[in-house]
Amino acid sequence: MDPKAHADGTNRRNAVVVGGGIGGLAAAVALIRCGWQVEVLERAPAFEEVGAGLSLWPNGVRALDALGLGENVRRRAMTETEVGIRNASGRWLARTDVRELGRRYGPVVAVHRADLTEVLRQAVPTAALRMNAEVTGVEATASSVEVRHTAGVSRADLLVGADGIRSVVRQSLWPGHRAPRYAGYTAWRLIVDTGGHPSTVGETWGRGQRAGIVPLADGSTYFFGAANAPEGQRSPDGELAEMRRRFNGWHAPIPELLAAASADAVMRHDIYALPALRTFVHGRTALLGDAAHAMTPDLGQGANQALEDAVTLAAMLAAHPDVEPALAAYDRQRRARAQMIARRSRLMGRVAQWSWQPAAFLRERALRLSPPSSLLAALAPAISWQPPALEPANRPS
Repeated sequence: MDPKAHADGTNRRNAVVVGGGIGGLAAAVALIRCGWQVEVLERAPAFEEVGAGLSLWPNGVRALDALGLGENVRRRAMTETEVGIRNASGRWLARTDVRELGRRYGPVVAVHRADLTEVLRQAVPTAALRMNAEVTGVEATASSVEVRHTAGVSRADLLVGADGIRSVVRQSLWPGHRAPRYAGYTAWRLIVDTGGHPSTVGETWGRGQRAGIVPLADGSTYFFGAANAPEGQRSPDGELAEMRRRFNGWHAPIPELLAAASADAVMRHDIYALPALRTFVHGRTALLGDAAHAMTPDLGQGANQALEDAVTLAAMLAAHPDVEPALAAYDRQRRARAQMIARRSRLMGRVAQWSWQPAAFLRERALRLSPPSSLLAALAPAISWQPPALEPANRPS
């Protein structure tokens, strides 16, 4: 492509990233590092995340290191001390050897989503960020992509759809693809200001219900619950009351966390997953994160996979002079892996949500009898990923 033909009048290739969440901002950072001019379109009035935490597994941390942001995130994060599963009475069912995990693959860290978003946002020039820009349509030609949005029209050599599970980019260019499917359970998330870290962390599995405790670096605690429920259901007396009904009889410190929680801090979202796409790319458009492979949260890999996507996309664009071959390489690198992890996550969720008492009993027994190395082996395919190099290739004149 002749650089003089670029719509922005510069000699730099330009990209539009739709979506200002973790995946979209990470893609912007990665592309900028490889010499692209980037515009990020975010429909919300600000680049911010809701009050929830997440675990960054070694693969996600390595992706951040590839972006030059790993140390900045680690300073804001809490190294997790336990990775395992208990039953509702508090008995350990399975534990991972955290020291061995760290020795082999690197640490698991917990971070507030807002902190991770802020680190990524600060790495993108302010001029590249456009808020209140809701995408209304996409048109693709052989040489460019045009994105219509409420703030105007943007044209680019590359479009990155990072606009979540209900992606407008995907709906525009993948019109026949199936809609996201309800996973059969709903989830509550909240941050509790505990003033210190609880002694018990990890997940707790009951019958058709789960809870999780994740300490954060500022002394607060990220708490989540999940339960089998009809799609779209809401509690008439509030979601905190519903959580207390379901989980107050579980082991400490779950009742104490719920007692300290604020009702307005509780978020409830039904869990959905995206049926597998046949391709993550269409001409000069690439999907990443939830727009490409929205998965259930059961392996804690959603944000980690979005970070992997961002680094790999930029690396393929750096390694290939032309956009479409680069996107084909990105699809080869990412689709099979992300969809494999999505399948494993969905399977884990089904087992974790078993409500039939005999099945739950056998599940507990199997977990107790499994050696600690088995959980580490199960995690290995996800967390052993290594990032490709972000090195710009020579461009044709």
